[in-house]
This record gives sequence, C-alpha cells and structure tokens, in this order.
Amino acid sequence: MASKELMDLLNQAIAREIQVSIQYMWQHVLWKGVKGFAVKEEFEKIAIEEMKHAEAIAERLAYLGGRPTTKPDPIFVGETLKEMLEQDAKDEESAIELYRRIIKKAQEEDDYTTARLFRKILQDEEEHHDTFTGLLEDI
Repeated sequence: MASKELMDLLNQAIAREIQVSIQYMWQHVLWKGVKGFAVKEEFEKIAIEEMKHAEAIAERLAYLGGRPTTKPDPIFVGETLKEMLEQDAKDEESAIELYRRIIKKAQEEDDYTTARLFRKILQDEEEHHDTFTGLLEDI
C-alpha cells in the first residue's frame, strides 16, 4: 500500500482543494462591480471543479487506507478583484508544485493510479492558473 508520506501529501492536496473551492465560491458570491461580471462565473465554475478534485483525491486516499482531512488550508477571499486574482494565481502555483511532487512520489511507489489521477488534476490546475493570470492582465 501507499507510504505515510504519500498519504500525507494526498491530505495536503485535499486541504488545498477544500480551501480554494470555498475561497473561489465566496469570491463568486461577494464580488460586485463591472469587472466582476467577466470573472464571477469563472470563479463559480472553478470552485466546483476544485470540489470535484477534493472528492476524487479523498476517494483515492480512502482506497489506500487513509482518512481524508476535513480541514481546509487558510482561506483568503480578498477585498479587490486584483487582490483576489493575485492570491488565486499563487494558490494555483503552489498546487502545481504540490501535484508534481505527488506524481513523482506515486511513480516511485509504483502507484500508477494515483499518478494518473494527479496528472489529470494537474492539467486542470494549470488551466486555472492560466485563467487567473490572464484575467490579471486586464486589471
């Protein structure tokens, strides 16, 4: 079965996914203003994708014999659209780094299913990062 290190990394990923799903949803709910109309629906869409990631990772961790965390990483909603998008881009960058580590660790342990799951999630996170950095260019 999976090492404690890999299972701890999966729980870090779950905490992060819960954090950003709440963070992005609250940004969707709270943002107002003309510029917000371009971003509001994107926040909601990405928030839902992040919650689906949390579910998939939790299912994998449970299969491996672990117990998924219920505690999110610190949530930062922000006050301005620029502040929100800058934080969101940083959060996606840290996810990309973490998920690359998970893929590498899973491959070292011959856990091809976990590696495949995180390659798919990594692709989504890179798209989210691209969205947030692209939106920042217009602010």
